[in-house]
Amino acid sequence: MPDQPFVPAQRPTASYGPCVLLKHGEIFLKGRNRHRFTERLHDNLRVALRGVGGSTWIKTAQNVTVLGGDGSVSIEALVERAQRVVGFNSVEPAVRVPSTLADITRAGVDALRERAALGPVRSFAVRARRRDKQFPLTSSQVAARVGASLKEAMPNLPVELKRPEVLLSIEIDRKETYLSWTRLPGLTGLPVGSSGRALVLLSGGYDSPVAAHRAMRRGLSCDFVHFNGAPYTNPSSVYKAYALARELNRYQPAGTLHVIALGKAQKQLAVAGAGRLQVVAQRRLMVRTASALGARIGSEALVTGDSLGQVASQTLANMAAVDEAATLPVLRPLVGWDKQEIIDAARAIGTAEISVLPDEDCCQLLAPPRVSTRAALPQLRSVEKLIDLDEVVATLLDRVQVMVPGADEIPVPDETRCAAPVPS
Repeated sequence: MPDQPFVPAQRPTASYGPCVLLKHGEIFLKGRNRHRFTERLHDNLRVALRGVGGSTWIKTAQNVTVLGGDGSVSIEALVERAQRVVGFNSVEPAVRVPSTLADITRAGVDALRERAALGPVRSFAVRARRRDKQFPLTSSQVAARVGASLKEAMPNLPVELKRPEVLLSIEIDRKETYLSWTRLPGLTGLPVGSSGRALVLLSGGYDSPVAAHRAMRRGLSCDFVHFNGAPYTNPSSVYKAYALARELNRYQPAGTLHVIALGKAQKQLAVAGAGRLQVVAQRRLMVRTASALGARIGSEALVTGDSLGQVASQTLANMAAVDEAATLPVLRPLVGWDKQEIIDAARAIGTAEISVLPDEDCCQLLAPPRVSTRAALPQLRSVEKLIDLDEVVATLLDRVQVMVPGADEIPVPDETRCAAPVPS
């Protein structure tokens, strides 16, 4: 088998044309408002195609989007961009031909020969589906006739209906028919932005980037907030957060990254006598500040990478204590995941290599030797009364640094907004 997915060659005649079939995910379950989800899906696809290097086009069939381009755009490039877009169940490089049996058969024979030229083919099968019921042959008749022609053209190639090495898929529309051989997985889920906006509390570890990605796959458009320990820590965690947000922005129209220096506020909590409650008190301050920031930028929820019981601060009691300080709903997409599942997902989405880079985590700053696993609200409130929370939050938000990850330059945090192009 070839290392890369087989893509039929570009044809010089007008009858043939390479394209990509994008099968819709769960939006096909939607009712009267399905068109809104489809429009959002296509908007996100157009964003993902920016900078691809040529002219592209998008058309819609029944629960399928067809993507193509001019001769300057490779099908491989279109496939790579489409696989970034949340909402497609599969991505299939294909050939489109007129909906006549002669054109369908000719395209099938030519493409199978091309595939055989890349390496031995041990077996094949043909599956056909009529989207256009006006077509004069049934689906099974089309499959039988095309299969017979393929067998005649390549008599030494055996047919295997159950587990063929090459499965030719034929989808017949009224004017065009699509033939494909390779089925690549899509990201499934709901189109980013169809469920609203969320603000992700983005640390430098494995968990929060995976949580952000899961939130995107449920239709949430994500911005990010990163708390660092400045002025008591170096900026390494900010560089990591920027790199993580840039990687995550490959899957959505670019979200902004907000960096908040928490070090002085953490010290205020420690001086107020937080003790074993320090970590939970810090988390409460983070979600309180993130809620205020989210309200300012139009977010409707917060997203964290918490996994139940993973660390002492993520017990059920401590999660409840943290939630009490938030004014926006706190979503935890990974609450039931174990660490290995999270690491595997981080590798799959491309954030794992960034997460393992060394940094100075603000959560470790002033952390006590032992963390309370059942932080009591009365005790937490007593500590918080010793500092002016409203003033602390206002000060943190006044000094927030805002970036748009995706620029090629190395981020240098400052008080300005670092504009960046939409990631290509």
